[in-house]
Amino acid sequence: MLGLVEGITEYLPVSSTGHLILAAALLHLDRPETKAALDAYLVVVQGGAILAVLALYWSRIVQMVRGLLGLDEVGFRLACNLGIAFVPAAVAGLLLNTAIKSALFGPWPVLAALAAGGAWMVWLGRRPPGGTDDLETMSWRTALGIGVCQTLALWPGTSRSMVTIGGGMVLGLRAVPAAEFSFLLGLPTLGAACAHDLVGDFRRAALTGGGTMLEQLGTGPVLLGAAVATVSAALAVRWLVATLNRHGLAPFGWYRLVVSALFAALLLAGVIE
Repeated sequence: MLGLVEGITEYLPVSSTGHLILAAALLHLDRPETKAALDAYLVVVQGGAILAVLALYWSRIVQMVRGLLGLDEVGFRLACNLGIAFVPAAVAGLLLNTAIKSALFGPWPVLAALAAGGAWMVWLGRRPPGGTDDLETMSWRTALGIGVCQTLALWPGTSRSMVTIGGGMVLGLRAVPAAEFSFLLGLPTLGAACAHDLVGDFRRAALTGGGTMLEQLGTGPVLLGAAVATVSAALAVRWLVATLNRHGLAPFGWYRLVVSALFAALLLAGVIE
């Protein structure tokens, strides 16, 4: 179930982390004895979404590798822009990761971010269409601006896809190329987050003797969740590109507003904790 939620929501501008936290609460999985392992799993399961983009955008990845080898000028420029965009969130994540997890990994902060992001996307959807489709000539300044926007996604519920796609549109890209850059930027960003939390989980288990994520949750369920996330993420990416072409970001904004209101009602009614 968590793999399905991750795969569907990772690249949609609706916040995968927010949905995973809310889904874990709704399924009553967020128990004190397994909370640390569950928090690690909610990040590590993103590995499935990484595999989906690797498969869907393999030609772009090959182009960037050729660029780094000096064989493709456009690929080199795109790889450099991804590196530039990756740095701000990587630095902020290393500095703020512990504080963010202790303060913001809960339903109410997630709902606040969902609602605020939803309102912003509804506003963004009302702007007249414009911008360029040419991702290959994007400047390093635009890449850096998108990278700065990505730091906002450290707040669970904000959505990395939302701030990078929306940021790209504000900075002069049309929706579909902004989404493609967001997908590609997710490779180093999500990969680094997965590696960081996996190492942190092993370190925590060694210090406390409480068992690693794999020991507490089971290797089979973890691998199954990642596999489900891979397939569902691939389908979600295809659907998102088609939807952005027809309707833009506004439908996702309205969805976020409805979900935040629904879960707020469930929390206040005591259905979930």
